[in-house]
Amino acid sequence: MSYNLLKGKKGIIFGALDSNSIAWKTAERVHEEGGQFVLTNAPVAMRMGQINELAEKTGSQIIPADATSVEDLQNLVEKSMEILGGKIDFVLHSIGMSINVRKGKHYTDQNYEWTQKGTDVSAMSFHKVMQTLYKADAMNEWGSIVALSYMAAQRVFPDYNDMADNKAYLESIARSFGYFFGRDKKVRVNTISQSPTPTTAGSGVKGFDGFIAYADKMSPLGNATALDCANYTVSLFSDLTKRVTLQNLYNDGGFSNMGVSDAVMATFTGEE
Repeated sequence: MSYNLLKGKKGIIFGALDSNSIAWKTAERVHEEGGQFVLTNAPVAMRMGQINELAEKTGSQIIPADATSVEDLQNLVEKSMEILGGKIDFVLHSIGMSINVRKGKHYTDQNYEWTQKGTDVSAMSFHKVMQTLYKADAMNEWGSIVALSYMAAQRVFPDYNDMADNKAYLESIARSFGYFFGRDKKVRVNTISQSPTPTTAGSGVKGFDGFIAYADKMSPLGNATALDCANYTVSLFSDLTKRVTLQNLYNDGGFSNMGVSDAVMATFTGEE
C-alpha cells in the first residue's frame, strides 16, 4: 500500500546487497512512496550482490563508494546531487562488518587490526557520511538521516562480538552529530535498533538462528522483519516525523522492554 509519503523527496541509500537486506527492502518501499534515490555500496559488495537488479527496478543510478573513504563520499554526494537535481532529503546508512566475527575470532581474542577496520566500516563511516553532507551543505532543511543499529549496543549478546561496540559507537555518533545537524541545518538524525534479521550481515553471527527464535518468543509482537524496518524508515524519512531526532528507536516487537516471556519460560519448565 502506498501513501505517497516521499513524493518529490530525493536521497542516498547505502548498503543494498541482495533482496534480504534491509537497505534493499527500504529502497523498494521508498520507490513505492514516490521517493527517488541513488544507490551506493562498496565496490567489493557490488560484485557480490545483485544491486543492478534493484537499480533497474527502481529507476535508480548506482555510484560505487567505499564509505570509509572521504574522497569517495565527496564524489558520491556531488554526483548524487547532479543526478537528483538538487539537495538531498534522506539518507540510509545500512553498513556493518566485523572481520573478527567473519573469521571466528572470539571477543576476548581480537585481532585489533581487524577490530579497527570493522569500527571504521560500521561506525566511523557514519560520521564520515554526515560530515561530508554537512560540509557540502547537501541536505535540505527537515531532511532525515537514519542508520541501522542493534540492541547489543546496550546489552550483552556474547556472540555479537565487537559489532556490539561498533553499534554503541554508531548510536553515539548519531546523537552527537545529530545535535549539530539539527541546530545548523534542521536535519534530523536517528538510529533504528532492529530485531535480529536474517540478512547476509546478520547470518554471519554464531548461533544466529537460535537467537532469532529466542527473540521471537520473547517479543509480544514477534520479530520485526526487514520489510517492517523498511516501513519504519519510510516514516522517519517522511514529513510526519519532523521533530524526531537524536533517538535510538526500537523496531523489535517489544523485545527491548521484556524481562522474560511466558513462551521463553515454558521452554525451561518443560511446559511447551
